[in-house]
Amino acid sequence: MATKAALETQLAVVAGFENPSVSLEQYPTPPELAAHVVHVADLNDDIEGRTVVDLGTGTGMLALGAALRGPARVIGLDVDREALSTARANRVRVGTTAPIHWVQADATRCPLRLTERTTVVMNPPFGAQRGHEHADRAFLATAAELADVSYSIHNAGSQEFVEAFAADNGGEVTHAFEATFDLARQFDFHEENRKELRTEVYRIVWAGD
Repeated sequence: MATKAALETQLAVVAGFENPSVSLEQYPTPPELAAHVVHVADLNDDIEGRTVVDLGTGTGMLALGAALRGPARVIGLDVDREALSTARANRVRVGTTAPIHWVQADATRCPLRLTERTTVVMNPPFGAQRGHEHADRAFLATAAELADVSYSIHNAGSQEFVEAFAADNGGEVTHAFEATFDLARQFDFHEENRKELRTEVYRIVWAGD
């Protein structure tokens, strides 16, 4: 198994969004955070030999990180065609040969029906935009339908919500840790060039695992 640091170096070449959407909360997952999430998933035997689905993959950061750790296949799903085009280019930059399928679809109305052991990795919208509160709820609902286990990144202060949602949907939070989300300025309303957001990552085992 490659080290977390080596994985972060490999993911550092992943390009972000050319035209990020405010409404979709398209913020690229930092390579250090993606490497940490994927490394923890690998340590828990949740990647090798499995199907890994990245819901709301954007330009492919988490999907490509998982692809470097020996999955049976990876599916990167996103509603944005342009982002998926960048994800395909990023695959070439990263150099992984693992089977990856890029699917244009709404993660909250996921068309996938999987029977094999499946791990979901995702950085869902935090619901920071007015009218989109709890946008991550729909992503968790999809994970509950698809996955045996999921890893998801949420805004700080989400523990009560995530644990309650998991319990109500046959799941259990088994791991939780805090992480820093380094956010570069990319929209006009951002007042700082860089900002560090406090986030939380949750591993949830869903019913049947």
